[in-house]
Amino acid sequence: MESHRPGHRHALPALATLLALASPLAARADGNPGYDRPGLGFTPAVLQAGDVSWEQGLPDASRDRKDGATSTQYDADTLLRLGLGRSVELQLGGSPYNYLRQTGADGRYHSHGRGDSTLGMKFALPASGTFSWGLLGSVEFTDGAPDFRNPRRQYLLGADFNWQWSARNIAALYLENVRSGGRDSRLLAVNDGYAFTPTLNGFIEIALQDDADDGHGSRAGAGLAWMLTPRVQVDASARHRIGGHAPAWEAGLGISVYFGR
Repeated sequence: MESHRPGHRHALPALATLLALASPLAARADGNPGYDRPGLGFTPAVLQAGDVSWEQGLPDASRDRKDGATSTQYDADTLLRLGLGRSVELQLGGSPYNYLRQTGADGRYHSHGRGDSTLGMKFALPASGTFSWGLLGSVEFTDGAPDFRNPRRQYLLGADFNWQWSARNIAALYLENVRSGGRDSRLLAVNDGYAFTPTLNGFIEIALQDDADDGHGSRAGAGLAWMLTPRVQVDASARHRIGGHAPAWEAGLGISVYFGR
């Protein structure tokens, strides 16, 4: 039973970068470049050499209806980031616990277990003025529990582009290609972030996808991120299907912690 979809990992580049810009004193004092939660994409900034961040779903959830069955899944998505220096970052991801519930004509089905693990590298590329960008490459292994395991390894290549329109407003474009078993799934996401206060930020986003298994679909969503301290962020977000083949609903609560020097 396949439950994972390309692009399931959450991040919002515009929000994370805007947060650092909205709180310049805190960002400079702790060297925190921002987090990859929440939203679709990633922040193009990387951690400094030896710095670590932990980003955790509490949980992330999705709901969909397919072939007469309704599926609801909860994931404790985890992302560990380690700065390697020279604008390079190592990422280790996965979900140590997942819970799946399905209801349909054949009755009810429940399952739980660990998800696949992911190994990735992120590169911050040279910025120019109000523009910044980065690349992310990763491989997702097939080591999860049977109900949460991909049938083949997935190879992801993503590019994120940020434009700082003003001190409070930033926009981002995210492009992603996931290759598995000789087939490609693609995602394009556009988002806009706004700083309401130096510690509270919001965003809206819209995404178009072409899934190798399910075909075309579109989603839209919004979310908030609140900096409890310069090193701790909490977030909440939700997305809804607009059309085509995509999860009917996605939502998430999370916390991110920076362990830099």
